[in-house]
Amino acid sequence: MRSPNIVLETLSEKSNDRSYKYERLYRNLYNREFYCLAYQNIYANDGSMTPGSDGETIDGMSLKRMDRIIASMKDHSYQPKPARRTYIKKKNGKLRPLGIPSADDKLVQEVVRLILESIYEPTFSECSHGFRPEKSCHTALSHINHKFTGVRWFIEGDIQACFDSFDHHVLIDILRRRIADENFIALMWKLLKAGYMEQWTYNRTYSGTPQGSGASPLFANIYLNELDTYMEQYKEDFDKGRRAKGNPEYFRERWKFSELRRKNVGNYDELDEQEKAAFLKEQKRLKGIMRSLPTAIYDDPDFRRVLYCRYADDFIVGVIGSKQDAEVIKSDIGKFLADKLKLKMSDEKTNVTHCKDKARFLGYDITVRKDAPLKRNGNGEVVRTGSGHILLYVPYEKWRDKLLEYKAMKIGKGANGGEKWNPVHRGFLTNKPDIEIIRKFNAEIRGLYNFYRLANNASVIGKFAYIMEYSMYKTYGRKYEKSVRFIIDKYSRDGEFRIPYDTKAGVKYCMFHNTGFARKEIPLKGDVDVFPKYVNVFKLREQVKRLKAGVCELCGKTDIEVYMHHVSKLKDLKGQSEWEELMRMKRRKSLAVCFDCHELIHESI
Repeated sequence: MRSPNIVLETLSEKSNDRSYKYERLYRNLYNREFYCLAYQNIYANDGSMTPGSDGETIDGMSLKRMDRIIASMKDHSYQPKPARRTYIKKKNGKLRPLGIPSADDKLVQEVVRLILESIYEPTFSECSHGFRPEKSCHTALSHINHKFTGVRWFIEGDIQACFDSFDHHVLIDILRRRIADENFIALMWKLLKAGYMEQWTYNRTYSGTPQGSGASPLFANIYLNELDTYMEQYKEDFDKGRRAKGNPEYFRERWKFSELRRKNVGNYDELDEQEKAAFLKEQKRLKGIMRSLPTAIYDDPDFRRVLYCRYADDFIVGVIGSKQDAEVIKSDIGKFLADKLKLKMSDEKTNVTHCKDKARFLGYDITVRKDAPLKRNGNGEVVRTGSGHILLYVPYEKWRDKLLEYKAMKIGKGANGGEKWNPVHRGFLTNKPDIEIIRKFNAEIRGLYNFYRLANNASVIGKFAYIMEYSMYKTYGRKYEKSVRFIIDKYSRDGEFRIPYDTKAGVKYCMFHNTGFARKEIPLKGDVDVFPKYVNVFKLREQVKRLKAGVCELCGKTDIEVYMHHVSKLKDLKGQSEWEELMRMKRRKSLAVCFDCHELIHESI
């Protein structure tokens, strides 16, 4: 069997030839190395130990288990099991359904994802940022920050129940444009029609791709790439003019300024004091008028642009043009989604927002700089800069609501009838070790700051951190029944709050977050996404080598079928048995063992 590395690279090389159709893709499902690579990619994910509807997890993975899946692929008897339906709470209080596939189906979906990503990823638009390698919500926001300069109107796109509404026939038709392998297409139908189990009842899936499956994000990008392509074509037809016409009033005042300088600068030394004062006063007056006037016509009918950015099912459109232009674009997008993709755009949530107001996208408020701040250029001259540039802001309610979500503060009434924010202790942390408490607060502060580090007002996270800091002091105070002042005095050194903890190298200290909250313009590429990032990893790592080694790491037997025993968290192991102690010593959440040892492990749990 060929190496997955060679196969995927070959697929990727031919992706940009839009006329090329891929054949014989299905045979890659017979390649055990693909399943090893898939296992390597998913075994460390948080959800790998979450059971599907059959109760199975990634625990007990073996080469024999992979071969059983391959056999079912060869005789076409493979049938994915229904996903286990569960729900997670959204920020608005509503519930988002998640489908948890069985462990074997996760492997198959990961192999499918690897193949499809190699085919489609090189062809995706640069305006698409969700669920893609080296992309994130930060790269989407950075794209807007650099490309949307001068927009007059924003269209905040919202597709109703997007992931649940994908039309299966439309998706298969899109796949068939590039894939001429009906066995592979039949497998796609099986994955899409697998259904889900809820309250022990089987439910068919007539549309949509289940959020929670490994292939779902890629299916979504393949589907919504049609919208990206439509917007690229729309831009070609909509855009007009090379640049906006100059403002005659501004250029008239600039001519007056130039004439005044031409007449007086050359013979400035010959002027008397009264004439010099009059010249400088008039020069300053004309400069003030020029700086108050726009250099270009604000609504030039002969210059217009449309700009677009998408992250998963959220998209935003920037329009340089009239409000009527923005309304027409909104209507055209809605018609395309309905007619071509069978999706419905929410009229209530898809807003047309003026640049003076704030549009909401990916948790940020986006607006356009209204003024033109003065700044000295390289020649030392004071000039206007930044007019029309994009500004990103942290919404006030986002960090305020986080404090309430973390139960780090309570809101009371202030002296003047306003709000009074009171930091409070977090009771569920008082029974944790000291080091875990400070790490918990640090992680939450760092997480919010990392997400909003691109904001022009990122420093506002300092207010969030201040409340969190005193909530931490009160948490330690409640744990030790001491005052906040006592806790601060005990653990502070040189103005830094720090908690000691023991290591093999001796006592070390964990500092409370002390690196500030300055704005960072460089985006993070993956650590800030809501959903897991799936990426290609071509080189087989230690995990698969252990699987193939044929050595039991517990009893030492060799030339045996290896079964990989997994645990969710190392900290849950108490070291009360030999296998627990071995995993803690190796600091691994997996152990390669023989069949007998695997059975004994499960008998002891």
